[in-house]
Amino acid sequence: MKKHNAMKAVLITILLFLLLTWIFPAATFQSEYQEVGRIQMGLSDLFNYPLTSLSVFGYIALFIVLVGGFYGILYKIPAYRSFLDKLVAKFSGKEKIVLAVIMIIFAVLTSICGLQLGLAIFIPFVVALILLMGYDKIVAALTVVGSIGVGLAGTTYAYSTIAPLISYLGLDLDYEIGIRFIILAVGLILLMVNVFMYIKKDGSKKGNKLEKKVKKVEEVVKEEVIETPKTEKKSGASKAAKTSPKKKTTKKKTSKNNNKAALKDNDIIVVKESVVEDEEEEFVPTMVDSKHKIWPFVVGFSLLFILLVIAFIPWGENGFGLKFFTKLAEDTQEFELFGFPIFAKLFGTFDGYSTWTIRAFGEWSITDMFLPLALLILIYALIYKVKINDILDGFANGVKKALAPAGIVILVYTVLVLCYYHQFQLVLYKTILGFSKGFNIATTSLVAILTSLFNVDPNYVFPSAIPYYMSVVTNSDHYSTVAVMFQSLHGLTSLVAPTSLTLMAVLAYLKISYKDWLKNAWKFILSFLAVLLILFIILAVI
Repeated sequence: MKKHNAMKAVLITILLFLLLTWIFPAATFQSEYQEVGRIQMGLSDLFNYPLTSLSVFGYIALFIVLVGGFYGILYKIPAYRSFLDKLVAKFSGKEKIVLAVIMIIFAVLTSICGLQLGLAIFIPFVVALILLMGYDKIVAALTVVGSIGVGLAGTTYAYSTIAPLISYLGLDLDYEIGIRFIILAVGLILLMVNVFMYIKKDGSKKGNKLEKKVKKVEEVVKEEVIETPKTEKKSGASKAAKTSPKKKTTKKKTSKNNNKAALKDNDIIVVKESVVEDEEEEFVPTMVDSKHKIWPFVVGFSLLFILLVIAFIPWGENGFGLKFFTKLAEDTQEFELFGFPIFAKLFGTFDGYSTWTIRAFGEWSITDMFLPLALLILIYALIYKVKINDILDGFANGVKKALAPAGIVILVYTVLVLCYYHQFQLVLYKTILGFSKGFNIATTSLVAILTSLFNVDPNYVFPSAIPYYMSVVTNSDHYSTVAVMFQSLHGLTSLVAPTSLTLMAVLAYLKISYKDWLKNAWKFILSFLAVLLILFIILAVI
């Protein structure tokens, strides 16, 4: 089934890598290269390695599950749909501008803050907004995955992403900063062009489809009015047609967007019934036919977004060198009320012995977002008077939707565990780099792509290849170019590799096949690769 296609792609990749452990010998590099023979992966490891992945990287899967539960509860609050409808109405006629703004925000936050995982908090919201604006799931996937991939390729000040490169290659945070901003800007332009071309070519606005469904239901309603005898129990749609047949026999004109939010009064009931089977409906909250106050959502989402940005910008010594937030965290941690460190114990992280530590803004990880999410949903539940049973049901439903992406997370990191225990990749790097002497754009690019394919996470991608690479390419004059190549090609690989965490998790969530993704993204990926190669040549020459 298509909804499991992303998981199949990752499972097939794991099996292929298992075969590689039987084909290639393993090798290590500790000041010198040394082959240690073949270390084959057994079939039992297909079950053991996911458990290892769960034990080490399970917190990322848990984060995905909790985000799913968060939105499951929001689906129980009618004001959430009203909030989305208000945004859609406000953006009417400006949909492409909104898409461009979303791409810019996601790419810039990934580039500066390293928020490729943290942005998962807002992905369901952005997906629902894009679908309600009338676009399809491919547009949503291209917008979200494409912008995060561009942000990774054009990483600027996200120290958490490029720390291994800086450490191994002996660079400052702002190495080749100008070219990195150019990569970010060019990548965004190429992404926007690709998305807008897709919209124009495939007519991804859902207006025609929706209008046909509305007309079809209206015709059924008219037949019921004429042919159905009077009874004491009638459906809501029949009553509406009976009381105002003239209104119902006139086909309603849709707005420019032809989206569900544009329909009012009795038409809301008709539209809701007509599209409930749509495969995209599960990503959008149920339509509501009454007004609800939305200012709590505006305030809550705004504060959550601001907190996310401030918490992940590298303010400290590994970034912009600002000590304010570090000092603020220390003062808050040391504050005592009647000799009791109230804030440290309320908001701090216990080290297992006797110390509670409050992390300064700029040093947060995604696990630190658990508490703000829980507090926000609690506030929403109190304001909108959500019943306990609805909270539990909503959370369970949201978790159910998030299980596939969370499972993908575990499987993708299983690939990392496999490659970590069976170091066949170093043999491949040695072979590739042996085709040339010293720095070479072609061989360096291929190694950078392969190490991103095998190792998934930046904290493992760069250390897996850079130490050996430096033993082959000893001219440090090229190291800043090498760093740009590795980071940008890591971002590019995240757009196409079946081991890309963001890509495969989003495809699993939206139930888009890996084949459909490649079919619609390949032009953007190849054009981005061509631009990157041109920039690499320029860097190598100057």
